[in-house]
Amino acid sequence: MNISKASEATGLTAKTIRYYESIGLVSPASRKDNGYRDYDNQHIRELKFVSHARELGFSLEECGELLGLYQKSDRKSADVKAVALARIDDIDQKIVQLQAMRDSLKTLASCCHGDDQPGCPILDNLAGE
Repeated sequence: MNISKASEATGLTAKTIRYYESIGLVSPASRKDNGYRDYDNQHIRELKFVSHARELGFSLEECGELLGLYQKSDRKSADVKAVALARIDDIDQKIVQLQAMRDSLKTLASCCHGDDQPGCPILDNLAGE
């Protein structure tokens, strides 16, 4: 199938598919006589795999690592689990950071009168005052 059909099948843009190929994340499609890329079911599986891993927040490097493990029949599930647990740790850290940001903004918002006057503690805080 051509790149537009591969794009439809995977939900990825053609640009993203070409990028993933160019960085070696997924195997390159073969070329037809006319020079167009020709994607088979294996390519679609790889692209869907990476797409889903990206939806879960894995970096491109992690996606490559997971895809490599997926393709190895002698893989250890412990290796896969270690990547997933590391991702969970990253998510937990981001949650803590987001909660701290939320709390700070909530405090700032509660200090602002929200009236017609120009003074605003939110802007003052952002300006470092």
